[in-house]
Amino acid sequence: MGNRLTKIATRTGDAGTTGLGDGSRTSKDSLRIAAIGDVDELNSNLGVLLTETLPEDVRSALLHIQHDLFDLGGELSIPGYELVKPEQVLQLDEWLAHYNASLPRLAEFILPGGSRAAAVAHVCRTVCRRAERALVALGAQEALNEAPRQYLNRLSDLLFVLARVLNRAGGGSDVLWQRGR
Repeated sequence: MGNRLTKIATRTGDAGTTGLGDGSRTSKDSLRIAAIGDVDELNSNLGVLLTETLPEDVRSALLHIQHDLFDLGGELSIPGYELVKPEQVLQLDEWLAHYNASLPRLAEFILPGGSRAAAVAHVCRTVCRRAERALVALGAQEALNEAPRQYLNRLSDLLFVLARVLNRAGGGSDVLWQRGR
């Protein structure tokens, strides 16, 4: 990876471009920067979720995910570089299986809500879906590794499941959608 930032206000982006990790510059409205921004926004929203009262195992998983997302942003900032590994996707699959096993089957759609922590997890899920769409759009224009896209796809599923887990941890349940209401 490139050098660590020591000076934040460089003024090099004043003309609407930004530097990538490989030293090249690109427009701030490029698909790559949009994807990096969406991943960063997701990570920031996970930071908000981590301010909530959470089961310790969920907190640990979310902290792990924040580090993975930083890797993902780093991979996006250096075209052709690989930081996100298939093992990171497999870890999400393991957490999905673990947390989903304790939940009742859904017979109806659920609405985002319930406890505050669950609602924030749903916000994270929707931001994750946007980041995934941005990555797919970038991948249609440039060659990308598969693991980052797979990672975001699994992560959005995990965040849905964790929202359900957090509702139960908070003493509540899912908010069910009511047809014809």
